[in-house]
Amino acid sequence: MIAFFEVLAEYIIEKPLICSLKPTMPLLLIVIYYLDSERKNVFFILALLLSSLTNLLFIPNTPTCLFYAVLVFTLHRIISIYLIFSLQKVIDYIPVIIATSPFLLIFFYLFSETAEIPQNSFYILIAQNILISLFAGVALSSYVMNDNKQNSILLISALLFVMLQFVIFIEKYFLVNEFEQLFRPMAMTLNALAFFSFYKYVVSAEQSNNNGSA
Repeated sequence: MIAFFEVLAEYIIEKPLICSLKPTMPLLLIVIYYLDSERKNVFFILALLLSSLTNLLFIPNTPTCLFYAVLVFTLHRIISIYLIFSLQKVIDYIPVIIATSPFLLIFFYLFSETAEIPQNSFYILIAQNILISLFAGVALSSYVMNDNKQNSILLISALLFVMLQFVIFIEKYFLVNEFEQLFRPMAMTLNALAFFSFYKYVVSAEQSNNNGSA
């Protein structure tokens, strides 16, 4: 319900509603996760808190806030990848490298074709491209090597995050202040679905690890 009203608020550009709902979705997921999970992984909760802060920083749509939003989201992505590796227990890294390569090619092609990247965001965006590619690479290789429930959910989440980053990149650096009424609702829809899928993955992986250890 919160996601639906947030997407609607983005479409009609209702700023007070956006400011109240945008940071609320990750916080609500923390509550749902706390009630649903037996382990209460601190890194997942921290990742969601950083996501809430990122959503707040994206609201003003100014170069300074965009820089800090990307910076905070980079930290969020690092924690998320660490969380995945702690839950997946990847042994063979060759499939991960192979699966990561196509995503790197796509994102760095977009990066090379973008002329309006602020100097202070240059290296942060490079890090973002590497991190989202690694995120997707781990998800894709895990799914190919072992097609189970948790890996299927992780792949869905990763693809949603890839589409989210693509939409944000196009909005912020290619079509600045154009089609905002289309891109903002689309980004928030992908954001809600991606984080909910990631939450489902974390819970599924925790349950699988608990059953395995038992």
